[in-house]
Amino acid sequence: MTPEKPIRVAVVGVGAFGRNHARVYRELAQQDGPDRINVELAGIVDADAARANAAAQEYGTPAFASLKDLVQAGVQAASVAVPTVEHLKVARELMEAGVDVLVEKPLASSLAEADELIRIAQRTSRVAQAGHLERFNPAVRATQPLVTQPLFFEVHRLSVFTPRALDVDVVLDLMIHDLDIVLSFVKSPVKEIRAVGLPILSGKVDIANVRMEFDSGCVANFTASRVSTEKVRKLRFFQPRQYVSVDYSRQDVLVFSVAAGSAKEAKASEPAHPSSPEIGVTRPAVTAEEPLHAELRSFLDAVRRRAKPVVSLEDGRRALAVALDILTQIREHGRRINLEGIVRQ
Repeated sequence: MTPEKPIRVAVVGVGAFGRNHARVYRELAQQDGPDRINVELAGIVDADAARANAAAQEYGTPAFASLKDLVQAGVQAASVAVPTVEHLKVARELMEAGVDVLVEKPLASSLAEADELIRIAQRTSRVAQAGHLERFNPAVRATQPLVTQPLFFEVHRLSVFTPRALDVDVVLDLMIHDLDIVLSFVKSPVKEIRAVGLPILSGKVDIANVRMEFDSGCVANFTASRVSTEKVRKLRFFQPRQYVSVDYSRQDVLVFSVAAGSAKEAKASEPAHPSSPEIGVTRPAVTAEEPLHAELRSFLDAVRRRAKPVVSLEDGRRALAVALDILTQIREHGRRINLEGIVRQ
């Protein structure tokens, strides 16, 4: 059998998160064992030449001055981690040159740009994945099979302020992760959105709270902040006879289940809650893994097999559409309360 050739992959944009893509591709290239992926980090491009050269030196790969030079070097796939406003331009040039792409979230600056990305991927027959990292969180993967009929979500994503990603509002920066997860769990059109958001330390919305209702009747509350004093990444949801708590950071899932009949009908493997014997408590098995490792392995597998990625551009568009609707509601709320005047006081 002829050994498969390594997938030659690149990273376009090596800012805070793009640098992590380069690191993980390098780690995957050096990985041994049965799960090894035959991949080669073949290059880096960044508008900042000094930053590109520094990352290239750190990860043992060439730095190229342009996408054209990168393509001519024989790159087959690339992570697009440039600022959101550049996603369409960069991904278009790569896909039209025959390069498969993983486009970081948010997918684009507008739905029109997202639609154009989808059309280009279809026309060029490229594998194109949206970079929604939390889909690959082991805790989320362990939770997916548990979802039956979710009725209520409570989601918190809080971060300490950093100057990273201030080109977009907190909804597109942080909350969009959870929007994608909840949309993938509920699988129902959004019926109504109510939202409030405030700029605190930047010119964009830094903290937001959203109440969302779906056609199915499910309701979801989201809170996202990048001006918190602590880091919190939690999603909790309720469905008939069950409560599920997911901690993204700890990669941990806790399930509280009420037996259909009495406590005697609870599964023997489920220890009862000490104060309520009829409630069974379980922790589904979770295999710890850096989500970015899992995401990039999945992308490379789709490239190798010429298969539809786990997170499609259509998924990225769906989350973007809801996020933009939320920002519209935030602006309308701001006008109603004269937020601009309040902030200037």
